[in-house]
Amino acid sequence: MASLAREISGEFNGAAASGSNTTPHIPDTARPYSGLQSNFKWKNVQKRYPIDSVIPLPSGPAASIPKIQYDFEPETNAERRARLRKLDAVRDSFKHSWEGYKTHAWLQDEVKPLSGTHKNVFGGWGATLVDSLDTLWIMGLRKEFEVAVAALKKIDFTVSQEQHVNVFETTIRYLGGLLSAYDVSEGRYPELLDKAIDLGEMLYVAFDTPNYMPVARWDWKNGAENGPQEAEKHTLIAELGSLSLEFTRLTQLSGDPKYYDAIARVTDVLSMHQNTTRLPGMYPIMIDAQSQDFRKDRTFTLGGMADSVYEYFPKQHLLLGGRTPQYRDLYDFSILTARENLFFRPLTPSNRSLLISGTAKSTATNRVRLTPEGQHLTCFAGGMVALAARVFDRPEELDVARQLVDGCVWAYESMPSGIMPEVFTAVPCADPEVDDCEWDEGRWHDAIVAAHKKAEYLGLSREEHAEAVIKQHGLAPGFVDVADGRYMLRPEAIESLFVLYRVTGDEGLREEAWRMFQKIERAARTRIAYAAVQDVRVEEPMLEDSMESFWTAETLKYFYLIFSEPGVVSLDEFVLNTEAHPLRRPD
Repeated sequence: MASLAREISGEFNGAAASGSNTTPHIPDTARPYSGLQSNFKWKNVQKRYPIDSVIPLPSGPAASIPKIQYDFEPETNAERRARLRKLDAVRDSFKHSWEGYKTHAWLQDEVKPLSGTHKNVFGGWGATLVDSLDTLWIMGLRKEFEVAVAALKKIDFTVSQEQHVNVFETTIRYLGGLLSAYDVSEGRYPELLDKAIDLGEMLYVAFDTPNYMPVARWDWKNGAENGPQEAEKHTLIAELGSLSLEFTRLTQLSGDPKYYDAIARVTDVLSMHQNTTRLPGMYPIMIDAQSQDFRKDRTFTLGGMADSVYEYFPKQHLLLGGRTPQYRDLYDFSILTARENLFFRPLTPSNRSLLISGTAKSTATNRVRLTPEGQHLTCFAGGMVALAARVFDRPEELDVARQLVDGCVWAYESMPSGIMPEVFTAVPCADPEVDDCEWDEGRWHDAIVAAHKKAEYLGLSREEHAEAVIKQHGLAPGFVDVADGRYMLRPEAIESLFVLYRVTGDEGLREEAWRMFQKIERAARTRIAYAAVQDVRVEEPMLEDSMESFWTAETLKYFYLIFSEPGVVSLDEFVLNTEAHPLRRPD
């Protein structure tokens, strides 16, 4: 196999292998908490609940996993030139974002792209820097990569600026970022793994509870002082179930089995309770991790606060070489339940066969009711289904994956800005099996009137009522409401376009990705970097002073990868975590 480094540098002929020559000032890291001794190390914290028997990594020969990526034909010279122009445009957007962060927010979590200030919301450890390390390498920005790696010396994982550490966010952004940078650079920078182990030792203390479930919002000072701690009664399912890839890879690279043991215990709990929830097969948004009660909450979604727990099932199967059927079983049951209860076809003027992943609620009588809302966060589902269709040899589900991707593309193309809103409601077909999806403006208006029953519409005819709501709320045909019109620079739609492209080889997906990129570029670019969009229903929307680290860590990376050669971060060699960090699949 040609190395990733050679694949990337060869594609650019070395022309883009260096970024700006500006070396940012690296400030000393403040220690906001002086209660720890100067020689404090997380690995030395005594455990209140020591493990008697560690669960080892699954051993034995790897399972036979089908090839994931499409066998692409060689491109013509004209196709290559056109593709490289798009690749350069995406890289330029990243470089603009990186320069803005480096100039205005170096070693802070995020740059504020309108004011040129910064904010710290993820521990104050330089989230954008760590989260974007592998993007720098993948894009061939080696000088910038090495400057960023050198800056890691100033990041101190023994303390945090925050009182509580979000274990999930810290794992996916920081631990995943460090491990991925180590993997894509083929182990050339051992300090990356050393730093990942330092952070892993910290996060591991959050699992030191009576039932070994992690404290999701963790009082790290209490943990450092060996204080009593328990898993919380109110824990988001994504925060409990989306740690497996990073902790597994840390065990694989460090040789320390305790990290895999920690998440294997969580997965066993997920397996135990998958059939006990109010919607068997899926998990509610909120669970009681302290008592391991999965029945209190009645809301189920592939969207916010739940998404990555499902995303990680097929990916963890890959990372473990299929040596245990556990993650396949978890995925099989969850996707069957989602298809039956969450996926719906929206009524659209084009009458296209699209799918949106909605939200299901279990009633007091155990009936399941669909809320036909779409979230940008659920757009990952098309890529997940496409990947799993290959990994688990379920080719019939590629059509489902395509319809889910097309549903998100429709939501993008329907807005005046060309960008999908954060949350919207559509009109579901009552029964797609009996041709109930023919566009009917009257049905659309009926749904609008039913959803908007404010006093201001009293006295209006049904048609006047619908037209007033459409005008007031800026509703495109097929949309009943837009509960949140923002675009927060999210990656989920381009993620699924990328995965489906690599799986099917459909060049039309690249064309859709390019249109999407151009719309975002036009709407979100600022003098400093890129900013979240306030309302996508406006052709030239206002912006918010926010650029989350996933813009450079995920969104731009996926745009870059879809225009890269197929060998760059091949899905047959890497698993991408929820922050798009490639983790190498062991042989």
